[in-house]
Amino acid sequence: MTSDTTTLDASAPRLEVDTLIDDPHTRIVVCCGSGGVGKTTTAAALGVRAAERGRKVVVLTIDPARRLAQSMGISELDNVPRQVKDVDETAGGELHAMMLDMKRTFDEIVEGHADADRARAILENPFYQSLSAGFAGTQEYMAMEKLGQLRANDEWDLIIVDTPPSRSALDFLDAPKRLGSFLDGKFIRVLMAPAKVGGRAGMKFLNVGMSMMTGTLSKLMGGQLLCDVQTFVAAMDTMFGGFRTRADATYRLLQAPGTAFLVVAAPERDALREAAYFVERLAAEQMPLAGLVLNRVHGSGAAQLSAERALAAAEALTDRMAEDTHADASADTDAEAEAAPGAAAGPAPDRTENNLEATGIVDLDGGKAGSRTAGGLSPAAAAEQVTPTSASAAQLAAGLLRLHAERMQVLARERRTRDRFTTLHPEVPVTEVAALPGDVHDLTGLRAIGDRLALNPTDSEDVTNTDD
Repeated sequence: MTSDTTTLDASAPRLEVDTLIDDPHTRIVVCCGSGGVGKTTTAAALGVRAAERGRKVVVLTIDPARRLAQSMGISELDNVPRQVKDVDETAGGELHAMMLDMKRTFDEIVEGHADADRARAILENPFYQSLSAGFAGTQEYMAMEKLGQLRANDEWDLIIVDTPPSRSALDFLDAPKRLGSFLDGKFIRVLMAPAKVGGRAGMKFLNVGMSMMTGTLSKLMGGQLLCDVQTFVAAMDTMFGGFRTRADATYRLLQAPGTAFLVVAAPERDALREAAYFVERLAAEQMPLAGLVLNRVHGSGAAQLSAERALAAAEALTDRMAEDTHADASADTDAEAEAAPGAAAGPAPDRTENNLEATGIVDLDGGKAGSRTAGGLSPAAAAEQVTPTSASAAQLAAGLLRLHAERMQVLARERRTRDRFTTLHPEVPVTEVAALPGDVHDLTGLRAIGDRLALNPTDSEDVTNTDD
């Protein structure tokens, strides 16, 4: 692990992650936030840490990128929890993981609340197939449905949910209500009216109803749509109320004291603005917020060297190199001028002694014996090799100083962005996860991220928290 350190203000309350996941009353942790901020990695790291601290954990992800499966050493995740191997279970914990299959979850609802013949009729219905595979909000609704199923089984000490990669994090709360309202039967029964009215008036009414429906329904046209809807409504008649009831029950579960929301964000303006909206929405819905995970925060092991001082030092080095280069050039010119008159006077040199013969230049075993250029180099040639090395070191130092200045400017920008959030929401506990080189691709990386989440970095490997 690098020497980078977090820079969280002492005035901001700290999010104690270990206290949260160790509490037996904490049964559900929901990781939410906008896309690309690290929800999946955060959820997986929390799962590994909680399991190795003695909890029986299941991580539910809705991320289609399958990074969670890869990092946990599982070939593939599906709608059934699968145990993760190589997790330290000496404390008595276990870790399981699963990926939501929204259509399969919808099918399970039908199969669990209808007899075999009716279930088959529903599952084969074209209207149902389109609805279960692509209706707006189905994924979020089924994530809530699966969460309700897992909690009802009471098999897990802790359920960690990685919310869908929606355009807006608020969709996770809004979509179940929208789909529940649609499936409670009222709207669909209104749509059934054309079949009873018949004729052109009925079809005109049908067209009005279709204009109010989104995405999936617009793909099915005319009489075939009416027939499919009739069949679907007839088969699902006894189940419509159940969808609304389960959606409401799961919503109340999210408001219960045993649930904790973690808002995940990057130290960027847009991500923290989205996080602020979500914090306010959770408060309005009376849902328990545990805190903010500020992900991929940059740090420096030389924070005492400011960007201004680093840039000034780099400029000083550059100026010194320019002066030295100019001085060397002047010295070479003076030496050549002094040597020129002597070249025409005095006895002729011994050609053999100076590595010269009538036939040309020869090698006399590395130059004159006893000289300081035993490698065969003249003093001028030796100087030519030494000088560029010194210049290269100075250039390297100047370049590193400029890189450090850029890093310190990034730190300052991230700090200002974070401070704006903590000023608006001083009551929200915060923990920071440092951005490190590398990639999280195994349990070791997830453990390191868990250490950082808990403000207790102990792993020595260089990894970074990357995600969706």
